[in-house]
Formats: sequence, structure tokens, C-alpha cells
Amino acid sequence: MIILCKTQNELIHTRAEYQEVGFVPTMGNLHAGHISLLSQALNDYDVVYFSIFVNPKQFGPLEDFGKYPRTLENDLSLLKEELKKHPNKILVVFAPESVDEVYKGFDKTIKVQGITEILEGEIRPGHFDGVTTVVYRLFELINPQTAYFGLKDYQQWAVISAMVKQEKLNIKIVGMPIIRTPEGLALSSRNQYLTQEEKQDALFIINTLNEIRDILNGLKNNIPLAQKLVEEKLKDPQWDYLTMRDHLTLSEDISNSQIITILAVYRMGTTRLLDNIQVELK
Repeated sequence: MIILCKTQNELIHTRAEYQEVGFVPTMGNLHAGHISLLSQALNDYDVVYFSIFVNPKQFGPLEDFGKYPRTLENDLSLLKEELKKHPNKILVVFAPESVDEVYKGFDKTIKVQGITEILEGEIRPGHFDGVTTVVYRLFELINPQTAYFGLKDYQQWAVISAMVKQEKLNIKIVGMPIIRTPEGLALSSRNQYLTQEEKQDALFIINTLNEIRDILNGLKNNIPLAQKLVEEKLKDPQWDYLTMRDHLTLSEDISNSQIITILAVYRMGTTRLLDNIQVELK
């Protein structure tokens, strides 16, 4: 069963009917990556909340909030198809009819210091303040026991995890694996802006990450060799960044890290493509 809520009052009313729930927050324009989050949530909970809300607070002044794809009818069709695989489960979809339905009665900005000013935060100042604020607000409205986030936006997962700890929220944050095409391209809403030729060319990103991983070969002693390769790759100005970081703190100091994340953003035309992989080191 799907229950569609378009107002804050409807959302609060439905939430009073259930005890433990899982939650998947999205901005809509859904693809198989989002559906994988929903599938896991439905495996874990009898009742799952799923938000579809294009949040203006995380868009910068040069980023076109108005052009972000809004595909609610198609999104609901995808959700219904997935729900068929989980009989007797309940899916509550919060698709607010206005920004005010999320933020009315709430005038705080939730900031997380130290992990939000680097990488994406440096390129998109204020972006993560918008992310943490809307996620905190949705957590406040829905009060889930567990929330599910895709690891393609790795820094976002790390920031949300830090926010939950900072705000002392009793919510488990689950990071779900990246869903890829058979060729290896990370699924993203941004992919729709690419031509078929560009999608093929974009495999260069995951191939680069795998090349760095192979040079590391699971050994800390190989970090200098991997760093040389990173520096060579960064001669291509289309990289916004290509970097090895501690998988929890995102610190550049990985000398004592047991797991690192190799993060990359590459620009193809006007489209920024994010990807990452994790590597265990001994």
C-alpha cells in the first residue's frame, strides 16, 4: 500500500499511526540507485517513509534550482513497481506541494564543521548546510529509526553521519553501495544530461579509480606510488578533484587509515560526475 502525503499535517498524521519506520530521503527523478535504497528499507521495516523534495537550500546562486527535473508521476510508478515485490509492506511517500510544507515552523540552519568545507563543500559553498538542514528537518518530522543514503554521494553520507552524532540523534545511518551500469558507470540523475558517447567516455572515471586501487594493492607502503599517479591524472583540468581520503574523517592524512576512499569529480561539458571506491590498507 502506498500513502501519498503532500502536506506537513498529512505527514504528521500518518506518522502517529506507526512505531518503527525506515526512511529514504531523495530529491526525486528516481533511478535504480534510489530504488535499491527503498528495497533495503522495505526488507528491514514493515513501514517505510520516502521523501521526494527538491530542496532549495542546497542549491547555490549559480545552480539552477528551477531546472532540476521534477518527475513525480514517473517516480511514483517506479515506487509502486518496487512495492509489488514486498507484499504487505506500507510505503508512505512525502512529496510536499510547496517548500513551506517542509520548513514551516522551523527556522534553524544545521551546520557541521570540519567535514563540510572541503571537496564538494569548497566547490559549492553552503551546499552541505542546506543538506544537513533539510535532512535534520525531515528526521524531525518523520522520526525514523533508520535512514538510507547512497554512497555515490560519499561526502554527503559522511556529513549526515557526522550531523547525527553532533545532534545526538538516535537514528542509524545506512550507507548503501553504488549501483552501476553493466559497464561500470555509477548511476546518477546527472547521467541524463550525457550523450551515449559521453556515457562511454565517462567510464574513464571508474577506470582511473580502479587503476589507483590496483597500484595501492592493499598496502600502505604503496601510497606514494598511488599519489604520483593521482598527480599525473590531475594534469587534466577537467578533474574538479581526485583524491585519497580517510573513509570516515575525509582527512588527507591517510598514513594510519585502515580504509580509504578514493573520491573523484570529473566534468564532462557542464555535467559534474561524482564517483568513489573504498580500499582497505594493511
